[in-house]
Amino acid sequence: MIKEWPIQEQPREKLLHFGAPSLSDAELLAIFLRTGVKGTDVVSLARQLLNTFGSISAIFQANKEEFCHIRGLGVAKFVQLQACLEMSKRYLTEELQQKTALTSSQDSKQFLVAQLRDETREVFAVLFLNTQHQVISFDKLFYGTINAAAVYPRVVAEQALKHRAASVILSHNHPSGLSSPSNADIRLTTQLVQALDLIDIKVLDHIIVAGHKSYSFADNRLL
Repeated sequence: MIKEWPIQEQPREKLLHFGAPSLSDAELLAIFLRTGVKGTDVVSLARQLLNTFGSISAIFQANKEEFCHIRGLGVAKFVQLQACLEMSKRYLTEELQQKTALTSSQDSKQFLVAQLRDETREVFAVLFLNTQHQVISFDKLFYGTINAAAVYPRVVAEQALKHRAASVILSHNHPSGLSSPSNADIRLTTQLVQALDLIDIKVLDHIIVAGHKSYSFADNRLL
């Protein structure tokens, strides 16, 4: 049993003494799971979960049926996991909104990866900013199939005017896992830059999210 392990090896005590970054993926999951099942301690159960899905990210993406199919898991833990994921997203949203200003693409990338990496279909979203580059709002505007989302510049312009934005950061995800832009992505970005320029709103960046990877148009001098 876990409580019979040396104190420094018990996940909860290890976190309290050395901090959360000192824990392995399995140990972090073990704290979330809290208990094992008959014949399997909680850390071993966490390792089984990781072996089954392949990564923490894949566990987050699992649907209820896939998650609850694992022995020892159920609807209650699935709900807890989804709540943890949503709290993480909201924490990043609040942190981004409280920043004095977005001064680098890294801030935007971190937030957008957290928001879009688990989407199984393509989503087009926009960060609306004021004149000091502070976040006014983050809106998911268009949803598509697994590899395409129809984007209408008029709708983006209307939302920008509604929020009284001075600038925007465009974003969409690639469920395929490839972060590099397609020719269609480049054409769309050009269309949006031109449309928003007519109402004096600047496009600061277009960030593509592909799992944990991201691609910035601004960093690659495509804007």
